[in-house]
Amino acid sequence: MKHRDKTVIVTGAAQGLGLACAERFHADGANVLLVDILADEAKHQAERLGERASWWAGDLAEVSPAMAKEIVDKASAEFGGVDVLINNAGIIHQAEFVDFPEDVFDRIQRINLKAPFLLGQAVARAMIAQKRGGSIINMSSINAILAIPNSVGYAVSKGGIKQLTAVMAVSLIRHGIRVNAIGPGTILTDLAKAVMANDAQRRAVLSRTPIGRCGEPSEVASVASFLASDDASYIVGQTIYPDGGRLILNYTVPVED
Repeated sequence: MKHRDKTVIVTGAAQGLGLACAERFHADGANVLLVDILADEAKHQAERLGERASWWAGDLAEVSPAMAKEIVDKASAEFGGVDVLINNAGIIHQAEFVDFPEDVFDRIQRINLKAPFLLGQAVARAMIAQKRGGSIINMSSINAILAIPNSVGYAVSKGGIKQLTAVMAVSLIRHGIRVNAIGPGTILTDLAKAVMANDAQRRAVLSRTPIGRCGEPSEVASVASFLASDDASYIVGQTIYPDGGRLILNYTVPVED
């Protein structure tokens, strides 16, 4: 198992991409700390995974250096250190630009961007003290590059993640800490499944996805497992896009009924 005896912190781990990542790393032999605002679900999923899994509940919209350190300290106390951080927690809100609420914009930035910044700092400090390197993976999106007119808060946060990843990478690589990001396309989380249940929306999504289908959370988790492994030892500061070809497409494609 490629991550045997490593300790991995995954935020937003009670469901969706975060849960898929937690499951994959646990299957790969790692100890996993599931972090989420949904306390009951995080606890349930950690207990379902069983040995080598634990959980921490809190609202990352209220993230602070003290909160970030508390999360890292819990992982270290239970599992003897931290080797991988997956900054996955994120929220989205849709409204036209001129109507987008300021408080919602701020909350999105705190969860999607400030939390990865502060958790990245706390984990990096622990990794530097451990003197065994590590891997930090930030969850970006194709929307770090592509613009959606009614999702300004989300798009801005993911654009910030792209640059945060680059700055962290060049700063931390001298300590043996590799920082990269993952920028998924449309992945079949519960939210995406609800969107795809509408035929018009399904056709709109697939018309700009060359592979002709949405991705599965497990496919994103596979990228995370790769990036955190020695197989990716020369990959630094990159964003990997599991998007079914979305970013390279400059026209829509026909969709079968």
